[in-house]
Amino acid sequence: MAGTATGATVDEVLAELAALEDPRAREVNERHGDDHGVNLARLRAIAKRLGTRHEFARELWATGDTAARLLATLVCRPKEFGRDELDAMLRGARAPKVHDWLVNHVVKKGPHAEELRLLWLADPDPVVAAAGWALTTERVAKRPEGLDLDALLDTVEQEMKDAPDRLQWAMNHCLAQIGIEHPAHRARALAIGERLEVLKDYPTPKGCTSPYAPVWITELVRRREGRDS
Repeated sequence: MAGTATGATVDEVLAELAALEDPRAREVNERHGDDHGVNLARLRAIAKRLGTRHEFARELWATGDTAARLLATLVCRPKEFGRDELDAMLRGARAPKVHDWLVNHVVKKGPHAEELRLLWLADPDPVVAAAGWALTTERVAKRPEGLDLDALLDTVEQEMKDAPDRLQWAMNHCLAQIGIEHPAHRARALAIGERLEVLKDYPTPKGCTSPYAPVWITELVRRREGRDS
C-alpha cells in the first residue's frame, strides 16, 4: 500500500499497532465492548508522528481494525468528510471507543454536526441515537440557542430509564449537562435524576465524580461556584 510522507504504509502501521497489543489491556477493554489492547497514549504518539494524513486515515478506517480506526480519527481532516460518509462510518463503528472518538474528534469538528445530530437523534438504532445525544450534549454546553431544553428533559424523563446502556449513558450525560449549564432547568434535572435513579449505584473510582446525575450536577456546580467566589 502507498506510504505517507513519513514513509509509513498501512500495513506497516497495522504491524506497529499489533506489536503494541497488551493482553491485559485487551481484557479490560473487552469488558467495555472494545476489541483492542493498544495503549492509547502510544497510539496518540503514532498519530503525532504521522501528522495529518486524510487519505491515509481513510485507508486505516477501511481496514476495519479497531486500533487503526482510532488512529484514523486522529490523523484525518474532519472537514473533508461528507455527511453521508460520516453517517456510514458511524453506523459501522460498533466498538464504543471508535464510536466516541469518531463523534468527538471528527463529527464535532466538521461542518455536518448539526445535520447529523438531528438525523441520529431520531434513529431507531440506540447506538446511532446515542451519537445524536452526544452531539446534543455538546450543543447544550456550547451553543444552546435554539434548543428546546424542556422537550429534551421530557424525552429523558420518559425514555432514559429503560434505554439500552449506551443510549442511556448518553441521555444521562445530556441530563447532567442541562442541570450544570442552565440554572433555570437545574431543579427539574435534579428531580428527574433522583426519581429515575439511573447510574445511582455505578462504581466510581476514588477521586472521580459519580455519573449519577444529581451528584454530578451538584458537584460540578459547587466547583464552578467555588472558582467564581
